[in-house]
Amino acid sequence: MAAAAELQGKYQKLAQEYSKLRAQNHVLKKGVVDEQANSASLKEQLKMKDQSLRKLQQEMDSLTFRNQQLAKRVELLQDELVLSESKGKKNKKTGEPASQLSQEQKNVFDEDLQKKIEENERLHIQFFEANEKHNLLETELRSKLEVLEMEAAQHQAVVDGLTRKYMDTIEKLQSDKAKLEIKSQTLEREAKDCRVRTEECQQQLKHLHADLSSRLGESLNIISEKVPFNDTRSSQYNALNVPLHSRRRQLKLRDLAGQALAFVQDLVTALLNFHTYTEQRVQIFPVDSATDTISPLNQKFSQYLHENASYIRPLEEGMLHLFESITEDTVTVLETTVKLKSFSDYLASYVCFLRKILPYQLKSLEEECESSLCTAALRARNMELQRDMKKLTAVFEKLHTYINLLALPSTNPDRLLRTNFSSLLTYIASTLNGFHDVMKDIYKHYSQKAALEQELPTATQKLITTNDCILSSVVALTNGAGKVASFFSNNLDCFTASLSYGPKGGMEFINPLSAECMLQYKKKAAAYMRLLKKVQQSLEKITKLEQEKEHWMLEAQLAKIRLEKENKRVSDKLRNSVGNQRIEATQESLFTLNADEQEKEDAAEKALREPVQTASLAPEADTREDLIKNHYMARIVELTSQLQLADSKSVHFHAECRALAKRLALTEKSKESSLEEVRQARQSITRLQDELTTTKRSYEDQLSMMSDHFCSMNETLSKQREEIDTLKLASKGNSKKNKSR
Repeated sequence: MAAAAELQGKYQKLAQEYSKLRAQNHVLKKGVVDEQANSASLKEQLKMKDQSLRKLQQEMDSLTFRNQQLAKRVELLQDELVLSESKGKKNKKTGEPASQLSQEQKNVFDEDLQKKIEENERLHIQFFEANEKHNLLETELRSKLEVLEMEAAQHQAVVDGLTRKYMDTIEKLQSDKAKLEIKSQTLEREAKDCRVRTEECQQQLKHLHADLSSRLGESLNIISEKVPFNDTRSSQYNALNVPLHSRRRQLKLRDLAGQALAFVQDLVTALLNFHTYTEQRVQIFPVDSATDTISPLNQKFSQYLHENASYIRPLEEGMLHLFESITEDTVTVLETTVKLKSFSDYLASYVCFLRKILPYQLKSLEEECESSLCTAALRARNMELQRDMKKLTAVFEKLHTYINLLALPSTNPDRLLRTNFSSLLTYIASTLNGFHDVMKDIYKHYSQKAALEQELPTATQKLITTNDCILSSVVALTNGAGKVASFFSNNLDCFTASLSYGPKGGMEFINPLSAECMLQYKKKAAAYMRLLKKVQQSLEKITKLEQEKEHWMLEAQLAKIRLEKENKRVSDKLRNSVGNQRIEATQESLFTLNADEQEKEDAAEKALREPVQTASLAPEADTREDLIKNHYMARIVELTSQLQLADSKSVHFHAECRALAKRLALTEKSKESSLEEVRQARQSITRLQDELTTTKRSYEDQLSMMSDHFCSMNETLSKQREEIDTLKLASKGNSKKNKSR
């Protein structure tokens, strides 16, 4: 299972890395698309600039050609002017009309020449402007080219880094794949071992099933023959059955009841102090009863507070009775805890007491607010305390309602469902937590109120001491409420398991009369078990006394035999003492008699140790019967002990069979889970292999596309650089020509 968890964790890490790589791949794709669009736009701009440059070049060529034509025309005109001037010198004498004609031609030529000069200047200006624009365009394109080269270098560095990263990732994935394959092989071997163990367990299960089936048939036959009816089918009869007794559970419940009693005692002490010190405060603030008369409202409030012990002390008494009712021998469930009803009644009387004093407490705080010494902050604290006291009373009312419902199964369980009472226990835990929160708010607001009252100029030492005592009692209440809330929440499962002693599938509670009868039957059953134990002890004593009796009877028989032998020997001696001639015969007979006596004594002692072997040697019939009887009695005792030993062994074997069956079921479940994990691991390995292959292919395709794209960009940039160089050379040549002209 640990290997599977580690494998699953690695799969998750690989999936996260794969998702990160996919996100980075998406970003790179977007960057490449943006660069492609930018490159396309730059290509389009370069194409347009190239077209405009070619157009300007064509215009420049046409202007150059036109300039050459005009230059030739000027030369021709100059030649014609020289010829006309020479002719004019020769024909100076021809008269006035010819001079006028030449003057008109000269004027026409001058105007034409002026126009050509102006046109030439305009063309020079246009050429200069075109040259400036070309230089600016060249500078801009060079800056863009540098930016593009820098971006291309950066993109190439990013691509190289990503390539290295992807290669590292691929190597890591391949190593992880090898590790996963090793783990998969290990898991397969473990699965094979599990299958072998499963087959063995199945064989054991078959044998156990056959054995248990035979025993089940015998048990069913015994039940059908010996049991007159099944009382578990009827809920009325089943309620009278004594449940299994759990001494550990009873001891735990008694321990929990003892803890609850200690907590209730602490709460009772804190509540007594709180009400007593509140009564003392009412007597001294806002008016001290020792110097002046307090208001009738506070007098009545003080009178009611003085009665607090008669309402609070019974809570401790009721909890003590509830604790004493939970013993080791009883069954503690809601149907049998009849003392919970008395505790609920005591809590109801205390809730009535809180309802009675609540209006006086609120009015007393309002009277403090109406005092001339009350500041705005103190008035705000009093208003908060009014709300807190209302919440405290509401919490105790809610708590009494829940405890009263909890006591219903022991008094009137009609139409009550067990499932609702588990929720009821949860509500009680929530209410106790609310009680703790309310007490924390009261401590917070009352401590602020005490600090403000201590700053008043009329604050006496008696008031300060009383406020400190009230705060200490509130702290004790807060701590007690927190302990009770945490205690109930921590043991909520134990309380939920102790709702009823009825069958697990039942929905309703048992009738209290039936529960009382069950407890009586339980007492009778316990007395019967004690009586059986005494009977068993008596039987053991009787068996021991019988054995001692048989022992002493054999001793008496042996002593009787010896006495008879002694008497016979003495009489023989007296009978044979007549003559001296029979002395030798008497000695031989005595020797023989002594030998016989010794043999009989040895046989009698052997009969004491082994009654079966000596029974046939006894001289009398009565002694033989007694020995046989003793032998069979000893044999019966031995067989009885062997039978008891066999019964205990069979019970132990039955328990072992049940344990083996449970272990087999758990092994089956673990086998199924292991097979499922192996199948999922194989699927994950296959999926990761496919994803790795797909990712590798996509990365290779993207890298090839990006490399092709950058190669095309480099080629385009080189072509643009060559065209720019060509344009620069052409523009330099044109400028040189124009300068020479």
